[in-house]
Amino acid sequence: MSKAQTLSAADRAKLEGLIGHDFAEKERLDRALTHASARTEKGGNYERLEFLGDRVLGLCIAELLFRTFGTAGEGELSVRLNQLVSAETCAAVADELNLHLYIRTGADVKKLTGKRMMNVRADVVESLIAAIYLDGGLEVARRFILRYWQGRAVRADGAKRDAKTELQEWSHAKFGVTPIYRVDERSGPDHDPRFKVTVEVAGIKPETGVERSKRAAEQVAATKMLEREGIWQQSPAGN
Repeated sequence: MSKAQTLSAADRAKLEGLIGHDFAEKERLDRALTHASARTEKGGNYERLEFLGDRVLGLCIAELLFRTFGTAGEGELSVRLNQLVSAETCAAVADELNLHLYIRTGADVKKLTGKRMMNVRADVVESLIAAIYLDGGLEVARRFILRYWQGRAVRADGAKRDAKTELQEWSHAKFGVTPIYRVDERSGPDHDPRFKVTVEVAGIKPETGVERSKRAAEQVAATKMLEREGIWQQSPAGN
Protein backbone atom coordinates (compact mmCIF):
# COMPACT_ATOMS: atom_id res chain seq x y z
CA MET A 1 0.00 0.00 0.00
CA SER A 2 0.86 3.38 -0.42
CA LYS A 3 1.88 6.88 -0.22
CA ALA A 4 1.63 9.27 2.70
CA GLN A 5 1.36 12.28 0.41
CA THR A 6 -1.37 13.30 -2.00
CA LEU A 7 -1.44 11.76 -5.46
CA SER A 8 1.10 13.00 -7.94
CA ALA A 9 -0.23 14.66 -11.07
CA ALA A 10 0.81 11.63 -13.13
CA ASP A 11 -0.86 9.13 -10.81
CA ARG A 12 -4.01 11.22 -10.63
CA ALA A 13 -4.21 11.47 -14.41
CA LYS A 14 -3.72 7.72 -14.78
CA LEU A 15 -6.39 6.94 -12.21
CA GLU A 16 -8.82 9.47 -13.69
CA GLY A 17 -8.37 7.71 -17.02
CA LEU A 18 -9.33 4.38 -15.46
CA ILE A 19 -12.29 5.99 -13.72
CA GLY A 20 -13.41 7.86 -16.82
CA HIS A 21 -13.80 11.19 -15.01
CA ASP A 22 -11.54 14.21 -14.50
CA PHE A 23 -12.16 15.60 -11.04
CA ALA A 24 -12.99 19.29 -10.76
CA GLU A 25 -12.04 19.15 -7.07
CA LYS A 26 -8.92 17.02 -6.89
CA GLU A 27 -8.98 16.77 -3.10
CA ARG A 28 -12.13 14.64 -3.35
CA LEU A 29 -10.14 11.95 -5.09
CA ASP A 30 -7.36 12.20 -2.50
CA ARG A 31 -9.84 11.85 0.36
CA ALA A 32 -11.54 8.87 -1.26
CA LEU A 33 -8.19 7.05 -1.18
CA THR A 34 -7.25 7.94 2.42
CA HIS A 35 -7.81 5.37 5.17
CA ALA A 36 -8.62 6.55 8.70
CA SER A 37 -5.27 5.19 9.91
CA ALA A 38 -3.34 7.65 7.72
CA ARG A 39 -2.34 10.80 9.53
CA THR A 40 -2.93 13.65 7.12
CA GLU A 41 -2.64 17.38 7.66
CA LYS A 42 -6.33 17.98 6.99
CA GLY A 43 -7.38 14.84 8.82
CA GLY A 44 -9.78 13.77 6.07
CA ASN A 45 -10.46 10.13 5.22
CA TYR A 46 -12.92 8.07 3.26
CA GLU A 47 -15.30 6.93 6.01
CA ARG A 48 -18.13 9.38 5.25
CA LEU A 49 -17.65 8.90 1.52
CA GLU A 50 -17.90 5.14 1.96
CA PHE A 51 -21.34 5.57 3.56
CA LEU A 52 -22.62 7.59 0.60
CA GLY A 53 -20.93 5.45 -2.04
CA ASP A 54 -22.57 2.29 -0.73
CA ARG A 55 -26.00 3.86 -1.34
CA VAL A 56 -25.14 5.19 -4.80
CA LEU A 57 -23.76 1.80 -5.82
CA GLY A 58 -26.86 0.03 -4.51
CA LEU A 59 -29.19 2.35 -6.42
CA CYS A 60 -27.33 2.03 -9.72
CA ILE A 61 -26.98 -1.76 -9.45
CA ALA A 62 -30.66 -2.14 -8.55
CA GLU A 63 -31.59 -0.09 -11.60
CA LEU A 64 -29.21 -2.11 -13.80
CA LEU A 65 -30.68 -5.41 -12.63
CA PHE A 66 -34.26 -4.16 -12.96
CA ARG A 67 -33.64 -3.22 -16.59
CA THR A 68 -31.47 -6.24 -17.49
CA PHE A 69 -33.58 -9.02 -15.98
CA GLY A 70 -37.09 -8.01 -16.95
CA THR A 71 -38.74 -11.29 -15.91
CA ALA A 72 -36.82 -11.87 -12.68
CA GLY A 73 -38.71 -11.83 -9.41
CA GLU A 74 -37.82 -9.77 -6.35
CA GLY A 75 -36.03 -12.71 -4.74
CA GLU A 76 -33.67 -13.29 -7.67
CA LEU A 77 -33.01 -9.56 -8.05
CA SER A 78 -32.15 -9.31 -4.35
CA VAL A 79 -29.73 -12.21 -4.57
CA ARG A 80 -28.01 -10.69 -7.59
CA LEU A 81 -27.85 -7.29 -5.90
CA ASN A 82 -26.31 -8.71 -2.74
CA GLN A 83 -23.58 -10.42 -4.73
CA LEU A 84 -22.78 -7.39 -6.88
CA VAL A 85 -22.45 -4.98 -3.94
CA SER A 86 -20.57 -7.48 -1.76
CA ALA A 87 -17.09 -6.83 -0.42
CA GLU A 88 -15.73 -9.55 -2.72
CA THR A 89 -17.06 -7.87 -5.86
CA CYS A 90 -16.03 -4.38 -4.79
CA ALA A 91 -12.54 -5.63 -3.94
CA ALA A 92 -12.32 -7.28 -7.38
CA VAL A 93 -13.13 -3.92 -8.97
CA ALA A 94 -10.46 -2.31 -6.80
CA ASP A 95 -7.95 -4.85 -8.08
CA GLU A 96 -9.00 -4.17 -11.67
CA LEU A 97 -8.29 -0.48 -11.04
CA ASN A 98 -5.03 -1.27 -9.18
CA LEU A 99 -6.26 0.91 -6.30
CA HIS A 100 -3.74 -0.70 -3.93
CA LEU A 101 -1.13 1.48 -5.64
CA TYR A 102 -2.92 4.64 -4.55
CA ILE A 103 -4.53 3.98 -1.14
CA ARG A 104 -2.97 5.94 1.73
CA THR A 105 -2.87 4.10 5.05
CA GLY A 106 -1.05 4.02 8.36
CA ALA A 107 1.65 1.47 9.10
CA ASP A 108 -0.69 -0.84 11.03
CA VAL A 109 -3.09 -1.24 8.12
CA LYS A 110 -0.26 -1.92 5.67
CA LYS A 111 0.31 -5.19 7.55
CA LEU A 112 -3.21 -6.49 6.94
CA THR A 113 -3.71 -9.49 4.66
CA GLY A 114 -6.48 -11.74 3.40
CA LYS A 115 -10.10 -10.83 4.09
CA ARG A 116 -9.20 -7.83 6.24
CA MET A 117 -7.29 -6.27 3.38
CA MET A 118 -10.11 -7.19 1.02
CA ASN A 119 -12.48 -5.08 3.10
CA VAL A 120 -10.20 -2.05 2.85
CA ARG A 121 -10.10 -2.37 -0.93
CA ALA A 122 -13.88 -2.73 -1.05
CA ASP A 123 -14.40 0.32 1.16
CA VAL A 124 -12.18 2.43 -1.08
CA VAL A 125 -14.23 1.50 -4.14
CA GLU A 126 -17.39 2.68 -2.37
CA SER A 127 -15.71 5.93 -1.28
CA LEU A 128 -14.48 6.45 -4.84
CA ILE A 129 -18.03 6.09 -6.14
CA ALA A 130 -19.18 8.76 -3.67
CA ALA A 131 -16.39 11.10 -4.74
CA ILE A 132 -17.36 10.66 -8.39
CA TYR A 133 -21.01 11.29 -7.53
CA LEU A 134 -20.26 14.46 -5.57
CA ASP A 135 -17.89 15.77 -8.22
CA GLY A 136 -19.78 14.85 -11.39
CA GLY A 137 -23.32 13.86 -10.44
CA LEU A 138 -25.34 10.67 -10.60
CA GLU A 139 -24.98 10.12 -14.34
CA VAL A 140 -21.19 10.19 -14.14
CA ALA A 141 -21.25 7.80 -11.16
CA ARG A 142 -23.64 5.51 -13.03
CA ARG A 143 -21.35 5.49 -16.06
CA PHE A 144 -18.42 4.42 -13.88
CA ILE A 145 -20.48 1.69 -12.20
CA LEU A 146 -21.75 0.32 -15.50
CA ARG A 147 -18.20 0.28 -16.84
CA TYR A 148 -17.03 -2.09 -14.11
CA TRP A 149 -20.21 -3.89 -13.00
CA GLN A 150 -22.32 -4.48 -16.10
CA GLY A 151 -20.32 -7.46 -17.29
CA ARG A 152 -20.36 -8.93 -13.82
CA ALA A 153 -24.12 -8.48 -13.61
CA VAL A 154 -24.89 -10.73 -16.56
CA ARG A 155 -22.64 -13.64 -15.68
CA ALA A 156 -24.35 -16.97 -15.16
CA ASP A 157 -23.29 -17.23 -11.52
CA GLY A 158 -24.88 -13.91 -10.68
CA ALA A 159 -27.91 -15.51 -9.09
CA LYS A 160 -26.01 -17.65 -6.60
CA ARG A 161 -27.71 -17.14 -3.29
CA ASP A 162 -25.95 -15.42 -0.42
CA ALA A 163 -25.42 -17.53 2.69
CA LYS A 164 -28.09 -15.89 4.85
CA THR A 165 -30.77 -16.37 2.20
CA GLU A 166 -29.77 -20.00 1.62
CA LEU A 167 -29.68 -20.77 5.35
CA GLN A 168 -33.08 -19.20 5.94
CA GLU A 169 -34.74 -21.21 3.18
CA TRP A 170 -33.07 -24.43 4.31
CA SER A 171 -33.98 -23.94 7.98
CA HIS A 172 -37.57 -23.10 7.06
CA ALA A 173 -37.87 -26.25 4.94
CA LYS A 174 -36.15 -28.60 7.40
CA PHE A 175 -37.12 -27.23 10.83
CA GLY A 176 -39.86 -24.68 10.20
CA VAL A 177 -37.86 -21.95 11.96
CA THR A 178 -35.98 -18.78 11.07
CA PRO A 179 -32.26 -18.47 11.94
CA ILE A 180 -31.49 -16.08 14.79
CA TYR A 181 -28.36 -13.88 14.67
CA ARG A 182 -26.77 -12.45 17.82
CA VAL A 183 -23.85 -10.05 18.15
CA ASP A 184 -21.64 -11.51 20.88
CA GLU A 185 -18.77 -9.05 20.77
CA ARG A 186 -17.50 -5.89 19.14
CA SER A 187 -13.78 -5.21 19.37
CA GLY A 188 -10.94 -3.34 17.67
CA PRO A 189 -10.41 0.36 16.88
CA ASP A 190 -13.09 2.42 15.16
CA HIS A 191 -11.26 2.34 11.83
CA ASP A 192 -10.93 -1.46 11.90
CA PRO A 193 -13.71 -2.97 14.06
CA ARG A 194 -14.44 -6.66 14.54
CA PHE A 195 -17.87 -8.16 15.10
CA LYS A 196 -18.40 -11.66 16.48
CA VAL A 197 -21.85 -12.98 15.54
CA THR A 198 -23.54 -16.27 16.41
CA VAL A 199 -26.29 -17.82 14.28
CA GLU A 200 -28.70 -20.25 15.91
CA VAL A 201 -31.15 -22.64 14.28
CA ALA A 202 -33.28 -24.58 16.74
CA GLY A 203 -32.31 -28.24 16.80
CA ILE A 204 -28.69 -27.98 15.62
CA LYS A 205 -25.39 -26.64 16.90
CA PRO A 206 -24.86 -22.86 16.44
CA GLU A 207 -21.99 -21.32 14.46
CA THR A 208 -20.06 -18.09 14.83
CA GLY A 209 -18.48 -15.67 12.39
CA VAL A 210 -16.04 -12.81 12.88
CA GLU A 211 -15.77 -9.98 10.38
CA ARG A 212 -15.37 -6.22 9.99
CA SER A 213 -19.12 -5.52 9.87
CA LYS A 214 -22.15 -7.12 11.51
CA ARG A 215 -23.60 -8.06 8.12
CA ALA A 216 -20.37 -9.70 6.94
CA ALA A 217 -20.00 -11.63 10.21
CA GLU A 218 -23.55 -12.93 9.80
CA GLN A 219 -22.68 -14.16 6.31
CA VAL A 220 -19.57 -15.95 7.63
CA ALA A 221 -21.57 -17.66 10.37
CA ALA A 222 -24.29 -18.70 7.92
CA THR A 223 -21.70 -20.04 5.47
CA LYS A 224 -20.03 -22.13 8.17
CA MET A 225 -23.37 -23.67 9.15
CA LEU A 226 -24.30 -24.45 5.53
CA GLU A 227 -20.93 -26.10 4.96
CA ARG A 228 -21.06 -28.05 8.22
CA GLU A 229 -24.54 -29.39 7.43
CA GLY A 230 -23.50 -30.38 3.90
CA ILE A 231 -25.74 -27.88 2.14
CA TRP A 232 -22.78 -26.11 0.58
CA GLN A 233 -19.45 -27.59 -0.44
CA GLN A 234 -16.63 -26.73 1.93
CA SER A 235 -14.80 -23.57 0.84
CA PRO A 236 -11.04 -23.78 0.18
CA ALA A 237 -8.94 -22.58 3.10
CA GLY A 238 -8.31 -18.84 2.87
CA ASN A 239 -6.32 -16.15 4.62
